[in-house]
Amino acid sequence: MTTHIYSGPLSMFGAKVEIAAREKGVAFELTMVPFTKDDAYEPKHPEVLRVNAVKQQVPVLVDDAVALFDSTQIFEYLEDRYPTPALWPEGIADRARARQLEQKSDEVFFPNVIKLFGLQNDMQSAPAVAACAACARYYAEMEGLLAGREYLAGPYSFVDIAFYMACIFADRKGAGMTDATPRLIAWRNRVRDRPAVHAVVDPMMKFLASEGREVPAFLQR
Repeated sequence: MTTHIYSGPLSMFGAKVEIAAREKGVAFELTMVPFTKDDAYEPKHPEVLRVNAVKQQVPVLVDDAVALFDSTQIFEYLEDRYPTPALWPEGIADRARARQLEQKSDEVFFPNVIKLFGLQNDMQSAPAVAACAACARYYAEMEGLLAGREYLAGPYSFVDIAFYMACIFADRKGAGMTDATPRLIAWRNRVRDRPAVHAVVDPMMKFLASEGREVPAFLQR
């Protein structure tokens, strides 16, 4: 049975899964579920409903008898199923720290970006300013991690995939990086230039452009 990934043209979490699968050289079929201009996925795809009945969201991965949702859980499955090339560091402590960073990207950094989704016409409001400031503080923290290393957890890993995608959405919503974090900008360029990342992000940016939405400057071609 073919590995199947269900995602969406502007699904940050779906893009994470697709990049990881491509980095590992996994052969898969990709289904982009219906998408409407209000950033909703309607009508719900029946396979997404079957696997993720409660949240009804992508990404979903179906691989033989295994059917999973949630990008982090899919990361873990891909690492177990296709251990080479590894996308977690070696060593228990280093892997634990990397998993914590991946979780923070999704659950600490990205919620500030989500706050900006409804504030695009009021970016000088107190909530928008606070959300942007929180993103800037997180960028500063990641800048510190990159002292003496090229990637956030040492070797290139799921952490970099997760945070890179979150950074794209932050930039789109007005909380992008600045010259205050030069190491982080260099890291972003290194991740951007990976073939697996290009293969996933380029179609996403083309979709944005086709919808008349702004493409981040660092991704414009």
